Amino acid sequence: MIHTDTMELIIKNQQEQIKGLLETNRTLVESNQKLMEQTGELQQKVQELLSQVAWLNRQLFGRKSEKLASLDPNQLALFDTLANPRQEETDLVETGVGTRTCKPDGKKKESRRNRELLEGLPVVEVIVEPDNVDLNRYRRIGEERTRTLEFEPGKLYVKETVRPKYGLKNNLSLPKEGESGVIIAPLPPSPIYKCLAGPSLLAEILLQKYEYHVPFYRQVKEYRHLGVRLPESTLSGWFKPVCELLSPLYSELVKLVTGSGYVQVDETTVRVINKGKGKTDKEYLWMVRAAMEKLVIFHYDDGSRSGQTIRNLLKDFKGYLQSDGYSAYNAFDGTKDVCLIACLAHIRRHMELALDENRSLAEYALKQIQELYHIEQIADARKLDAQGRCALRQRLATPILDSFEKWMEQTYGKVPPRSRMGQAITYTYPLWPRMKNYLKDGNLKIDNNLAENAIRPLTLSRKNFLFCGNHEAAENTAIICSLLATCKAQEINPREWLNDVIAKLPYYPEKDFGKNVRELFPEVWKLEKSNRIQLEFFIYEKYNVYFIGCLFFCSWFHNSCRNQLK
Repeated sequence: MIHTDTMELIIKNQQEQIKGLLETNRTLVESNQKLMEQTGELQQKVQELLSQVAWLNRQLFGRKSEKLASLDPNQLALFDTLANPRQEETDLVETGVGTRTCKPDGKKKESRRNRELLEGLPVVEVIVEPDNVDLNRYRRIGEERTRTLEFEPGKLYVKETVRPKYGLKNNLSLPKEGESGVIIAPLPPSPIYKCLAGPSLLAEILLQKYEYHVPFYRQVKEYRHLGVRLPESTLSGWFKPVCELLSPLYSELVKLVTGSGYVQVDETTVRVINKGKGKTDKEYLWMVRAAMEKLVIFHYDDGSRSGQTIRNLLKDFKGYLQSDGYSAYNAFDGTKDVCLIACLAHIRRHMELALDENRSLAEYALKQIQELYHIEQIADARKLDAQGRCALRQRLATPILDSFEKWMEQTYGKVPPRSRMGQAITYTYPLWPRMKNYLKDGNLKIDNNLAENAIRPLTLSRKNFLFCGNHEAAENTAIICSLLATCKAQEINPREWLNDVIAKLPYYPEKDFGKNVRELFPEVWKLEKSNRIQLEFFIYEKYNVYFIGCLFFCSWFHNSCRNQLK
């Protein structure tokens, strides 16, 4: 009996031990599962951190070029049954402060200050005679002199406008009806009222700041070395009215750009002083480029980057709109009159960031993008028109685009969403239908690099002048950058254009005799200049022919006379 009780007790203890071991085992399994989950999360986190470190190292020490090495010529074609773009190439080889205005009581004081300022500079006289002066009835009795400070590259000089005065010779006789006792030519209008600076100097101040990226305080040093002391406040005071002078051109430019049928849009930052906070705020400038017409505008709306800003600017736009993936442009998606196009360069940039994290996947994506660009190179080499380029894209680019879309669908589930490749696909896949829209028209670009090229000079200027003093200064910056970017797109010398336009704009008041400021647009200005040069050349050639003809006639006549005398 005792033995049986003992055995039962032993069995009971063993069962309790087994139960305890099972419970411990279950606990260990759960703990192990949690540890495995934590390990997976940590590994993913480590992968993300390694990706960030690789990206930072590349930014600091790596190459900045986004070019991908040439594709291996021995690599199999992506589509065995379709024409290979590389084969196409082989076949081809075989084939501020406002201006200071003078008050009547301060005229002598300012004149004296200007006289001291201009001492020691060379003087060039320009005499402006009045029209239709009868010298039999009038004699010169004096003159009026007006000085403006002009600029030549590397040289400051004074242009002195001399206006001779003519009075009646007979002081006792009265002038005839409609005549004046004293005749003097009117003073040519100045770009800025009572301003010392002439058109060439005003143009140079703008060019130095926005074309050559020299802020005002550095320009002050340059002018001091050239022999004149101009305070920084003076340059700032000239800047505002000259921007107001150019604003009618900017307004007309906005109408032309927003009325075009194909634009590229981008935005960039600019620092603007917030006097309330006592520091600068990061504000935004919008850039819109009419790709076909080669016109560029910058738009500033109190620094806003909201979608409402671009919607207001392009409210009347109809056509193709190309941009990056910024969500503000989604407002135009699905609209009747606007067709959105994505930018392949931005897509490529996201894929390129994943090279150090997942080279095999990133290289595959970049090679497909490279093939799309190579098709454009083929079209350029063949000098295809819009119709021919469109047909080439439909034949070669369509299968690449479709295959790449399927590849993204299959790959996204295999990579961590927060990895570089996951982020690249997250950015690219929603934009892919817009990317395919560039196939619709051969005039459309595969990316909006033209827009980024227009922004780059402003970026360089921003690094030098650092900030704008207020919102008005930022708006003036948009005006000047728009005009200079348009000159660059039209391949026009901005110095020649600004010099001429600033000198002519005072002749275009608000209510002018039918004159239109569009006559001064860079494209029209360039055409008129070309026609003028051709006319001058034609006259010169005609004169040379006439002169040579006269020489031949004189020589023939001379020889004939000599023969007769003999």
